[in-house]
Amino acid sequence: MRILLISAYEASSHKAWAHTLMKGLSQHDWEYLSLPARHFAWRIRGNAMSFAFDPKFKSILEKSYDLVVATSMTDCVGLKAFCPDLQNIPWILYFHENQFAYPASDKQQGLIEMQMVTLYSALAADCCVFNSQFNKASFFAGARALLKKLPDYVSPDWLNNTEDKAQVLPVPLDIAHCAELKGATGRSGRVRLVWSARWEFDKGPDRLLAILEELERRQIDYDIAILGEQFRSIPKEFDLIHAKFAHRIRQFGYAPSRADYLDFLASSDLVLSTALHEFQGLAVLEAVALGCVPVLPNRQVYPELFGDQRNDMPYLYQSDLKDIHHEAKQAVDLIQSVVANDVKAPDVSQYQVEYLLAKYEELIRQSIS
Repeated sequence: MRILLISAYEASSHKAWAHTLMKGLSQHDWEYLSLPARHFAWRIRGNAMSFAFDPKFKSILEKSYDLVVATSMTDCVGLKAFCPDLQNIPWILYFHENQFAYPASDKQQGLIEMQMVTLYSALAADCCVFNSQFNKASFFAGARALLKKLPDYVSPDWLNNTEDKAQVLPVPLDIAHCAELKGATGRSGRVRLVWSARWEFDKGPDRLLAILEELERRQIDYDIAILGEQFRSIPKEFDLIHAKFAHRIRQFGYAPSRADYLDFLASSDLVLSTALHEFQGLAVLEAVALGCVPVLPNRQVYPELFGDQRNDMPYLYQSDLKDIHHEAKQAVDLIQSVVANDVKAPDVSQYQVEYLLAKYEELIRQSIS
């Protein structure tokens, strides 16, 4: 089968997902188009023009395909208009995230415009696939709320058919590779933490700072690896963290290599999240696959992954969006409880690559039948 895979904003996790599909389902003939992960608002609005009119993409777009798989950043309507040969084949739109559940920021520009591009694409695709139930639910709730605000000739019911056909299929993890490192180091007296999110405001760096301050107040012996992808603009909290907690930090910044990154995870006891914006939590799942116990806020996708309704798996601390310091105390309470009770990491084998690739293959077959 000939498949065109399009990643309109190639963040590192999106790139890993694309290459996992192409490598794991190599029986298909794949072509891959991508644009760099920068200029976010422009990328979403302008990617159809960039793909359709840049000469370096021309030969790929003019080939014959049986299926298009595109990330939700892709302007499906624009590409179909500019490239008529892509109109009469099935399209799968894959949502790593959605713009309807993004936390508000003074720096946001053109949010409604980005939401409309994604909404158009969802309606134009043959099947929408989400990496979590939380992602799916928040997209359709947000899209319907937007449609209700529009003045006329519009109905939230337009999404009914799209939602009925939508599926949930997580990004696969290479659990088998992770298993080689799992348990490489035992838990020592010092609590070894890892925080491995993007260095942006929506991942809660102010909340990370508050948690580190609370750990110091309680005189807990710990160290931390602060990993994650960085961009041109870095929240000021990271400078404060580096200045105040240098004696606690064993790694500050992006790991030199994938192997080094996995080593940092494997040598940690707990993986900490402070995210305000999380649709699957790949970095957390990778750390858990390597034996880290998750310590996560009770919000976003985390209840779906490690729900606190399962009282024998206490991995979530109370979310408090209004009071950062109260939330920090809840997080440190949980850290102390996990350590005192020697809580073990949960099983995340349902995200293993072999299992999920079979599901992706089934989705591909269904899409062209």
